[in-house]
Parts: sequence; structure tokens; C-alpha cells
Amino acid sequence: MNVKEYSVNELVPGMIIAAPVITNAGQILLDVGVTLTRPLIEKIAFYQIPSVTIEVVTGTEEKEPEKKEPEAKETAEKKADFFTQNSLLHYEQKTSTSGTSQAAEPSYSQKVKKSAAFQKFQVDFSFSANDLKNIFDSIVAGSAIDTKDMLKKVTSLLKPEQTTIDFFDMLHNLRSVNDSIYAHCINVSLISRMIGIWLKLPQADIDTLTIAGLLHDIGKTQIPDDILNKKERLTDEEFALIRKHPVFGYDILKKHDLDVRILKATLMHHERCDGSGYPLALKEGDIDDFALIVAIADVYDAMTAARIYRAPLCPFEVIAEFEKEGLQKYKPKYILTFLEHIATTYQNNRVMLSNGESAKIVLLNQQVFSKPLVQLTDGSCIDLNRSPLYIKAII
Repeated sequence: MNVKEYSVNELVPGMIIAAPVITNAGQILLDVGVTLTRPLIEKIAFYQIPSVTIEVVTGTEEKEPEKKEPEAKETAEKKADFFTQNSLLHYEQKTSTSGTSQAAEPSYSQKVKKSAAFQKFQVDFSFSANDLKNIFDSIVAGSAIDTKDMLKKVTSLLKPEQTTIDFFDMLHNLRSVNDSIYAHCINVSLISRMIGIWLKLPQADIDTLTIAGLLHDIGKTQIPDDILNKKERLTDEEFALIRKHPVFGYDILKKHDLDVRILKATLMHHERCDGSGYPLALKEGDIDDFALIVAIADVYDAMTAARIYRAPLCPFEVIAEFEKEGLQKYKPKYILTFLEHIATTYQNNRVMLSNGESAKIVLLNQQVFSKPLVQLTDGSCIDLNRSPLYIKAII
């Protein structure tokens, strides 16, 4: 089978997908073997996927892209508006019952995003991020810090009926390239709180840890936006300035009557147990425990978020990165507890392997959490710890 890469503008109905079409969020939009229809092409355009790998039949001339009908020449703005008013699932159901071609089943991410719970979470989260910006501005201006009010606002995002997987699904599906420091701080706060719960810390400590995560990056308010959001490579001077944000944050917060662990988490969340961190190059014995926990939440959130230079990593890719250096850079008790719970969250989920195959996680590897035993669609199993394959996406 020969394949060729086509831009979205070159796609025509009848083409067959030769490689999974993956969104910027790391989720499978369309799988191998799906025959393109007009609605599916519109969906690919809506997700701003630049190109798609298509099967080319050997020994025949490639078809010239057919002239698109007038209705297919809508502007990107009209397409976006069209899709916000009409469920993508409607098109999948419509094409699957037309008798001409089978559209792909909605991806795991699409199912999450269509849920009423996610849509409410998205709205609430947006309001919380705006609130946090105002709170940061008032703190920098010298106003008093109301930790009780801050705690109430951030914990209101967590619902009693939510499972752990619900919680992480919500966070993962909010990712975008333009994540603000305020959204990041809320994520780190909530993840830190979850780690505190997993560690069975006293409730008062869990609440303090939550505030520590919420305030950890307040120092970035002192760095110009054009540097924080710069798409090009940072200069040495710009990079050095960004690395000062823990000190900037500590200087802002030390003027307030706060738990000392909140101050230390702000100052030390980029320190590492092996002394390779900054700004003080401290080693494990000198780093506050709350800072060690916030550090894990901070790195996890950063790696699962999209960036200008890369797509977001799926949770198992992040687990693998932690496993490479985790026991040297992070406190073993904290990092192992975190990795075990993240991996357990996705047991029995369907995943896409690095070779494009679909599989189901059936058994965790307690020594290497990123390498579970998976079952393929034909019923056979692969021990990823004995295979070069790895989990590329949650589907």
C-alpha cells in the first residue's frame, strides 16, 4: 500500500485514511481505514489539522481533487460557527446510516467534551481563572490575601460525584496552546490537592497545599507577557529572567501573613532532590515537602498541556518521563504515589500504541507504570515492558 500526505484543502470524499488522524490534544479523531465524507473533511478542518495521510492505489493515476461545491467554500469562521451549533455526533450518525461510508466513532476526548459535566466545568473554570487574575493583581498591589475565599473558589470546581478519572479528563480536555498562568495555577492547585489526598495528609494540610499550588507561580506576573508568550527561542537574558519568578513570587508573598509552607512552595517548586533545580540548587533535605509535591503537579500539568513547539503528551508518556529521572529528582514517596494513582486511573481504558494499533490496558506493571500489559483488538496481549511499543494516546 502506498500512502501520500494531503493538505486539508486537497481532501475529497472517497479517500481512505492510512494513518490515525490525531488532534492537537493528542486524541484520535479518525482511525485507519475510514472513508472520507464531506462532513468528515469539514470536521478535520474544524480541528485545524493541517494534513492527513491517505491511501494511494498502486498502478493507477492519482485523482485530481474534485472541484468543491459552493457550500464547501465557507470561511473558517462560518465553519466554526456551524460546528458550535451542530453536534459532531449528528454527522457521524448521519453518515453511518447513509449506506455509503462508515464514519469514525467519536473519540474519547470528544465524548468527554460533549458531556454536560465537562461543559459546566469549562464555564466554571473560565470564571475561576478570571477571578484568580483579579486576585493576583490585588495581591501584587498590596491587598490582603483571603485564603479561605481562594480555597472555596478553587475547590468548588471539584464535585462530590466526580471520580479520579473524571477529574483528570476534565483537566486534560481544557488544554490549549494559550494556557494562561492563571489556568496553570488552578490546575497545579487541584493536582496538588489530589496528591495530598492520596498521601492521606490531614485535611488542614491538604487545604494549605491547595493554596500553595494556587499561588506558586504568582511571580510570573512580574515578567512581561511578550517574554512569557514568546514563540521564538528565548535569549539567555530572557531565560534568566523567567528563572527568577520563584524569587519574585516569594518577595510578593512574604509581606503577607501566610503559612510558611506556602512561601517555601513558591520559592522552591523548581528545586530538585538531586540539586539540579533553581533558584537555590537545594537538595532533598533542604526542600520543603509542600514544594516537592507542588513540583510534581507543576511538571505534570506542563507536560500534558499543548505548547507551540509540541503537542501535549498523553499521561503515560508523562509517566515514562518521570520514571526516567523521577527517583533522583523527586521524593520517592511522593512520585511513586503519584505515578501509581495516575496509572490506575486509566486501567481498562482504550489506548493507541505507538504503531497506531488500538489496545486496552488490562494489567498495570507495578515496577514500570508506563509499561502495562495491553490487549489488542484481536484478543492477543502485549507486555509493553518487553516491547519497543508504548502508549501514545488515550482513546
